[in-house]
Amino acid sequence: MTKTLPARPANWFILFIILLALGGLLRLLDITDPPLDFHSSRQLRNSLVARDIYYSILPSATTEQRELASSFANSVGRYEPPVIESIVAVTYLFTGGENIASARVWETLFWLLAGIALFDLMRRAISPWAALIGLSFYFILPFSVQASRSFQPDPLMTSAFVVGIYFLYRWSEEQSWKWTILAGVFLGFAVFVKIVIVFFVGAAAIAMVLFTLKRDFWKSKQVWSMALIMILPALLFYVLLNQGRSTEYFLSWTVALIGLITSTDFYTKWLAFLGQLFGLTMIFLSIAGIFLAIPRLRCLLVSLWVGYVLYGLTLPFQMYTHSYYHIQLIPIVALGLAAALNPLIESAAGQGAVGRAGFIAVIVAVIGFQSWVSRSILAAESFRHEPAFWQQVGGAIPADAKVIGLTQDYGFRLMYYGWRKVILWPYSTELAEVRNGNVDFSDRFDELTAGRDYFLVTAFGQLDKQPALKKLLDAYPVAVEGDGYVLYDLIP
Repeated sequence: MTKTLPARPANWFILFIILLALGGLLRLLDITDPPLDFHSSRQLRNSLVARDIYYSILPSATTEQRELASSFANSVGRYEPPVIESIVAVTYLFTGGENIASARVWETLFWLLAGIALFDLMRRAISPWAALIGLSFYFILPFSVQASRSFQPDPLMTSAFVVGIYFLYRWSEEQSWKWTILAGVFLGFAVFVKIVIVFFVGAAAIAMVLFTLKRDFWKSKQVWSMALIMILPALLFYVLLNQGRSTEYFLSWTVALIGLITSTDFYTKWLAFLGQLFGLTMIFLSIAGIFLAIPRLRCLLVSLWVGYVLYGLTLPFQMYTHSYYHIQLIPIVALGLAAALNPLIESAAGQGAVGRAGFIAVIVAVIGFQSWVSRSILAAESFRHEPAFWQQVGGAIPADAKVIGLTQDYGFRLMYYGWRKVILWPYSTELAEVRNGNVDFSDRFDELTAGRDYFLVTAFGQLDKQPALKKLLDAYPVAVEGDGYVLYDLIP
């Protein structure tokens, strides 16, 4: 007879609360440090959009502030509705101004709430003890800590997706209208926040409907209602209201780069990148959990992995370059891990007191070590000096000057902290090589600098990658030079 660990709520509920507290604490460490710790360009992009919304509703804002903030926001590219940016902007209004802490608190709250739903989903299919281990992975994985607190739509999208999947699972168990509406609302909201989650949502919804209702699914009013609720918000925004941007994104990131999937190198890089984020042992152990899960959970896991593969083939370049494009994989891996470890937990329960104590000690040690690693990554580097530097650079540029620049994060740092905007000189990057086949833009110098007064350089690493440009700039006088920046005078 198989023994199981005691599952009285008094036993596991205390550990559940401790994990929630630990997950929140890790994400709120160094909460006021500038948003440059994780994909800075994406976080600054959201900060600029939130600033625009904030100044548009701030009664004391001047016309100049509003116009500048709007100009900056309009230059960063808006592919998704500004949901999290609006929430944060309103928070600015009630907390006394712009502060990255507001965004991190909201993103952390969303992630914790999704963690509650994820735990209850796991607890319905496996033991609470295995569910706690899966939840610990969801909360303390270093990549999870960094990504889930970052100021971008992806943490909110993933959190809404997890809650929606939980309600979809509950609907599969009971087929009540309550779960129908809740699943449709949260999954639809996730797709609305950022449409790339549609691969996961669509695959999971189709699989769970077929698993539950088989061939009679088309007779169910609940199914059609759920589908309508899920599809309508995203359809209105991405297809009807924002069609131009959506088409531009699809052409730039899917059609233009789809050839990458024909190379074996692509799959090698993709898998290696996953290894850096999750550890390949965790990935394969999670996949193995599919075969140990109960049928309903197995169906869900298979569909989510299918959705992930389709998603990766549609956006190939991001699969080995953009870590936050894998944030939605965190709860999926956690689900599979919990299913895979459930038999191990049951086996440990059948051991003697020494065996159980040793097993628990190992689990606690792993959680403690990973938590310390997550904490150390956040504390390893401070960016508090950055705002003052960019304010200095912004002050060195005349307000009415026309400037082209080779500067960090597509010029977003300069816009956000220095309140100046420059036309960007092209970067020498892997993406530039994939798109253009070369990274030497010096032959276009006259074309790109036409009508410009100054050339700003703050990204000296990029300048070193373009020696021909460096040679051209050396022929121009330096208007202003400081620690970390040079402003070349282009006026004859």
